[in-house]
Amino acid sequence: MRSLLLWGALIALVAFLVGFWNFAETVRQDVEEPAPAQAIVALTGGSLERLTTGVRLLEEHKGERLLISGVNRIVTDAELLDALDADASLGACCIDVGRSAEDTLGNASETASWARQHRYTNIILVTDDYHMPRSRAELEAALPEAQIHPYPVRTRWTDPALWRSDLGAASRLGAEYVKYLVIRAREALIGLGGNDADRAEGDA
Repeated sequence: MRSLLLWGALIALVAFLVGFWNFAETVRQDVEEPAPAQAIVALTGGSLERLTTGVRLLEEHKGERLLISGVNRIVTDAELLDALDADASLGACCIDVGRSAEDTLGNASETASWARQHRYTNIILVTDDYHMPRSRAELEAALPEAQIHPYPVRTRWTDPALWRSDLGAASRLGAEYVKYLVIRAREALIGLGGNDADRAEGDA
């Protein structure tokens, strides 16, 4: 019995390491400029470049409105626009600031509410490259009726030369990979529950 448990643990470890390696290798990629969509969402946290990229895409008419999700409540709109070097008139007409989200799940919920309010179903999502898989998974779960177009911002953490040689960088990516796996497991369990419910309705 103990031998089986050891073999099971070894197989799970190998599967995790292979999955992590694939995750780390694929989150860093060249991204083409997105086609115009209805709206743009940029998530706070990580690099400021997430937000400046969102503003740039808005200025380039890639979307009619921009939501900046997860802004700290003590930061005023004027302070945010000044930090992003965004024109005040652009902010007044086309930038919405969300302050209710405190994590990635909150970003998805805040974005889904905003998108439904404006009837947006075609959205460009901007966040750091290593954060994109989890952010996209959460948003697709919260807003399944929408098409989500990822536009990842490249960071130093996904540079293979860094994470393959630096334990801190590898740990950062590893933690993100674990969080991504948790979301996938959660959605799989929800899906199984939905299938059971569907079968129960069919038997009734």
